Amino acid sequence: MKAIGYTQIGGPEVLTDITIEKPGAGPRDLIVQVKAISVNPVDTKVRKGAAPQDGQAKVIGYDAAGIVVEVGSEASLFKVGDEVFYCGTINRQGTNSEFHAVDERIVGRKPTSLSFAEAAALPLTALTAWELLFDRLRVPYGAKTLGGAILVINGAGGVGSILIQLARRLTGLTVIASTSRPETKDWVSKMGSHHVVNHRKALDVEVRALGINHVEYVAGLTDTDKHLSEIVEIIAPQGSLSLIDDGSLDIGKLKPKSVTVSWEMVFTRPLFETPDMIRQHQILNEVSALVDAGVLKTTMTTDFGPINADNLKKAHEHLETGKTIGKVVLNGFA
Repeated sequence: MKAIGYTQIGGPEVLTDITIEKPGAGPRDLIVQVKAISVNPVDTKVRKGAAPQDGQAKVIGYDAAGIVVEVGSEASLFKVGDEVFYCGTINRQGTNSEFHAVDERIVGRKPTSLSFAEAAALPLTALTAWELLFDRLRVPYGAKTLGGAILVINGAGGVGSILIQLARRLTGLTVIASTSRPETKDWVSKMGSHHVVNHRKALDVEVRALGINHVEYVAGLTDTDKHLSEIVEIIAPQGSLSLIDDGSLDIGKLKPKSVTVSWEMVFTRPLFETPDMIRQHQILNEVSALVDAGVLKTTMTTDFGPINADNLKKAHEHLETGKTIGKVVLNGFA
């Protein structure tokens, strides 16, 4: 089958078209014919830092939407012909291939109202945003009467784009998103942010200029370490900070306010096969239903064309500019 992989770490230029064997299905696996993929920052991090085994090509990619063509002997959630979307995991072959094996417990039913490309933009970021908001920050799901505010640092990226929607549509929080450019300000407003602040300025000063003295929740999506002193100032006593980036934090500065600090990593449940691993299946099905009901919208902004090495290189290069708005996708094998 066709796939895109690399034999040595490096820049986007190491990605190449390859031919590999079609995967077999484990007991709880689905074999999915991949129709569309999207690219995330983790793809570029793995490409630059995770060397393949000697003599082998490494296939990466995590988001996918496609059609089930085979089910494992113990799989019961899906049948052949079902349209699905999902985020794979870092310890298995990636989704940049014609066929992909994935545990059914982290797969959801594709929204019927979206194309495969539009659906592929959602899984990793939707799961990350949902887990960050409802599992890590512990914001009550669906409690529209809840007061308070959430500050989303870098709201125009993939996770921020869906996190803003979830917080605006499913909670009663005042949503404040940070951006730095006119086009990103327009985007986060379109996603549903109540207010927009500039993260090139002091965030605590920016938020207080809105007439908001503190925020109960902070979502650190990018450069959280660089904004820590501002977070210390603006976060409410006994507030909560959850982050997804890799910076080193001196969280002792948050001790006087008894702030809860947590990390969110979308791969934790499947990587450790936690007892609640099937929760990702449930979340994706909920996201799918919310999309079809018109509550949530796809965050796809750019379609780079067919799934091949040349187009994937362009997508990786685009992502590494740090100026991506929403999500970029590739659509169908040529």
